[in-house]
Amino acid sequence: MKPNLKSIPSQFNPGIHLTAYLIRKVLLKAVIKHVHQLSGSIMDFGCGSKPYKSLFTVDEYVGVDYNGEGHSHVNESIDVFYDGVHIPFDDNRFDGIFSTEVFEHVFNLEDILKELNRVLKTGGKMLITCPFAICEHEQPVDFARYTSFGLKALLERNGFKVIEFDKAGSAFQTISQLFISYFQTHIIRRLFGKIPGVRTAVSYAFMTVFNILAVVGNLFWPKGDDLYMNNVVVVVKEKNLN
Repeated sequence: MKPNLKSIPSQFNPGIHLTAYLIRKVLLKAVIKHVHQLSGSIMDFGCGSKPYKSLFTVDEYVGVDYNGEGHSHVNESIDVFYDGVHIPFDDNRFDGIFSTEVFEHVFNLEDILKELNRVLKTGGKMLITCPFAICEHEQPVDFARYTSFGLKALLERNGFKVIEFDKAGSAFQTISQLFISYFQTHIIRRLFGKIPGVRTAVSYAFMTVFNILAVVGNLFWPKGDDLYMNNVVVVVKEKNLN
């Protein structure tokens, strides 16, 4: 079934005139590719506003998040807050776990992976996305960037087997997104930050041009797999840790 992209909030499915167009489009495509692998009772870990919930066809969808610095949870549909250490569910509670763009904000990731293992049923799957090359965001709660090798090692030593691993976004798209983000933050905002109407118009114009150039350039630029925007991983829980 073709996903209904109109149900995805514009922040996560942005138009070409917006700064995050490249990275959000790449990430949405990656989530759509793998979302069918989760079924039954699902926990969205670090759910925020649950932007991708409509893509899932599941029996239960529970959103869990941490109420800390760097990210406001106003108007977000969080079902359960956790304390940053313990996820308040029984062992083997969920058939699947979804976590997108969260791991970089978790300082004690090794401990949290043990908790994710605990609440996931043996044989259950987890779909994860986290950045490799993007700017700092949600400061000051932005702690890490993971290479494919580092992320695989973390997952494997905490009871998970990696069954699929995608590097989302080409090198050209990544370089383009970094430039676009820099231009928005350090050029447009500094020059036009005090005149909001003009700032918005200038931003829309420049972002549209830059994003179009990035889309066209990506068709011709050599591809590589050592520079990319996001890790997209599907793992299965092989065993309990205790």
